[in-house]
Amino acid sequence: MFATTILGVTLGTIWYILIFFAWVIIALWPASIARAKGRSFWLYFIISLFFWWITLFVVLFMKDTGTKSTASVPKE
Repeated sequence: MFATTILGVTLGTIWYILIFFAWVIIALWPASIARAKGRSFWLYFIISLFFWWITLFVVLFMKDTGTKSTASVPKE
C-alpha cells in the first residue's frame, strides 16, 4: 500500500526514467553509424526510436555516401 520513495519519487517512476534514457541511448547507436556513413543523423534517430533493431541492421549494411574515391577522378 505504501510506495517506497527516494527524494519523493517512487521506485517505479525511477525505473521508467532509467528505461527511457536507455531507450534513447540505444536509439543513438544506429543514428551515429548512419551519420558516419554520410546519412541524416536525425532521420535515422527518429526511426530508430521505434525500430532500433531494424534500423541498426539497415545502417550496418548500407554503403558509405561520404567522400568519393580519388582513383576515379582524372588528374589534370
